[in-house]
Amino acid sequence: MGRLDGRTQRGQATVELALTLPVVILALLLVVQVGLVARSQVLVVHAAREGARAAAVGGSSSTVRAAAASSPGLDARHMRVDVDVDVGVAGGGIGGGALARVEVRYRAPTDVPLVGALLGEPELTAEVAMRVEDPPTGPG
Repeated sequence: MGRLDGRTQRGQATVELALTLPVVILALLLVVQVGLVARSQVLVVHAAREGARAAAVGGSSSTVRAAAASSPGLDARHMRVDVDVDVGVAGGGIGGGALARVEVRYRAPTDVPLVGALLGEPELTAEVAMRVEDPPTGPG
C-alpha cells in the first residue's frame, strides 16, 4: 500500500505542475510587458524634455519635432509631438516671457508573446513646459 501512495503523490504533483505552469509563465510575461511599457514611459518623458529644450532655445516646430523624435529607444512612426508657445505676462522678469509646452504622445508596441495581444498598445503621454530663453545680447 505504501508503494501505491508514493505513485499517487508523484502523479498529483505532475498534474498540479501541468495546471499551474501556464499561469505562472503568463504572469511572468505580463511582468516583462509592464516593465517594457514603463521603460517606454520614461523614454517618452525624455523625448518631451528634449523637445521642450529645443523650443526653449528658439527652435522651429520642425526642429522641436525632430529633437523629440530623435530620442533613442522610441519609434518615431508611433510618436506625435504637439508644440505650443504661450506668451506670458508682459514686462519680463519672474512670471513674464513666453512658455514653450511640448506634448509627446506615443503608442507603445506590445511585442511580448501572448500578453501583448491581451493588453493592446497603450498610448503614453508626457508634457513638459520650459521658459523660452532670451536671445543673447551682443556687446555694446
